[in-house]
Amino acid sequence: MPSLTTPPGELGSDAPSFALKDVDGARKSLSDLAGPNGTLVAFICNHCPYVKAIADRMVRDAAELKKIGVHTVAICSNDADHYPEDDFPSMQRFADEHGFGFPYLQDETQEVARAYGAVCTPDFFGFDKEMKLRYRGRLDSSGRQPGAPDARRELYLAMKQVAETGQAPAEQVPSMGCSIKWRED
Repeated sequence: MPSLTTPPGELGSDAPSFALKDVDGARKSLSDLAGPNGTLVAFICNHCPYVKAIADRMVRDAAELKKIGVHTVAICSNDADHYPEDDFPSMQRFADEHGFGFPYLQDETQEVARAYGAVCTPDFFGFDKEMKLRYRGRLDSSGRQPGAPDARRELYLAMKQVAETGQAPAEQVPSMGCSIKWRED
C-alpha cells in the first residue's frame, strides 16, 4: 500500500463545521468540541500502520494539549463497508485500547474529510482559538514504525505555540500515511 504525504494546508482558512457520532454514541459538533486556545482535528483510522505507530503518542500529546486549552478530536472517514477494521465497533475498541481522552467520531458519508481536504491517515489540522488553520503537519518523525523515544514533538510544540501566540511555526513537515479509503460512487 503506497504512502501519501499531506499537501500544505491553506493556513488561515476556517475550520469546516460538522456534527458526527462519537464512539460513546452521542452526536458531537465542532463547536461543542473546540478548545478555548485551539483545536486539533486528526483524521485517523484503526488499521493503518502509521496511525498504530503514533496512537499512544497522540494520546499523550492530546492530554498535554488539553491542559493548555487545546482540545483534540479524531475522525475516521474510511469506507467501513470495504474496510471492516474501521467500522464503528472497531473504532470503539481502538479508542478503548489506546485510552483516548478525546472524542473519536465516525464520518460515514466522508463529507467531513472532503470538506477538510484530508488525504491520509493520520492527517492533522491544527486551528487557533478563532478556528483558523495554523498547522498542517505531522505528529513527529514516526513513520510506519514509532520514532525514537526522544523524537521532537512537532505537533505538540506547534499547537503549544498556537495556544500561546495564535501562530504556528513557519516550517511544517507534512504528515505521511495510508490513503483515506474513499467510497466508490
